[in-house]
Amino acid sequence: MSFKDLAVFVDPGRGNDARIALAVDLARRCEAHLAAIHVVPTPYIPDSVGSSVVRRLVEEHNERVGAIAGKLERSFRDVAGRQGISAEWRAQRDFYDVGVDNAHYADLLIVGQIDPEDLSPGLLAGARPEQLALSSGRPVLAVPYVGAATVGRRVLIAWKPGREATRAVHDALPFLRRAETVTVLVVDPDEDRGHGEEPGADIARHLARHGVKVEVERTVSAEIAVADVILSRAADLGSDLIVMGAYGHSRLRELVLGGVTREILEHMTVPVLLSH
Repeated sequence: MSFKDLAVFVDPGRGNDARIALAVDLARRCEAHLAAIHVVPTPYIPDSVGSSVVRRLVEEHNERVGAIAGKLERSFRDVAGRQGISAEWRAQRDFYDVGVDNAHYADLLIVGQIDPEDLSPGLLAGARPEQLALSSGRPVLAVPYVGAATVGRRVLIAWKPGREATRAVHDALPFLRRAETVTVLVVDPDEDRGHGEEPGADIARHLARHGVKVEVERTVSAEIAVADVILSRAADLGSDLIVMGAYGHSRLRELVLGGVTREILEHMTVPVLLSH
């Protein structure tokens, strides 16, 4: 694998331990450096609160988040130390684009799926997969909050000819070259002229030249949402990684009307590699 600089975002959520374990194992296999990034949330204090009360609230907040950060750091360093990888810890305040700032110096960003049962400020202060995919210029590996035992052994590529999917496939090459199986899934090929005469064949041949063992599948969604088709096929194949482009349409359109990226991120049960 060619990943040499990885970054994993850590938080107090229930999926954090599994995400760290996956990131550390990936760093070990790649002989890569791993940076753990913890974004410390800033307190929200209404303007109407008096200055003496503000000071006390800030002190209590700093003590609370400091204790959380300390626990997370000890856990990360313990796992990284047992695996003998090169690692560092970064704790930073919740400033705008702090996640993107850290992303500039990594080959792959490892982040957690948003947990609908835990939307606390401490989690929302961290990195959201879609935010980083759109803003960082780096590939994002989103890990389910329920965890993932493996990643990259059996890969499903959600292929649609375009900039986003093309970039995702090439960003995923370190995984694809080592995968046991790689399946290119083309959904509703007749709706996109960019596929050519044999949908999926061109990208399959390109990947084969990179030493990737690849098969092509074509299907029609009919009345089923495209995201459901992808997730269902991933389950059927026993995939442990989905590779896809993020937000082929505008993000606003997807937020208003729904879209494949949003649906996959909400309902994913295996890691998803996103690029934009």
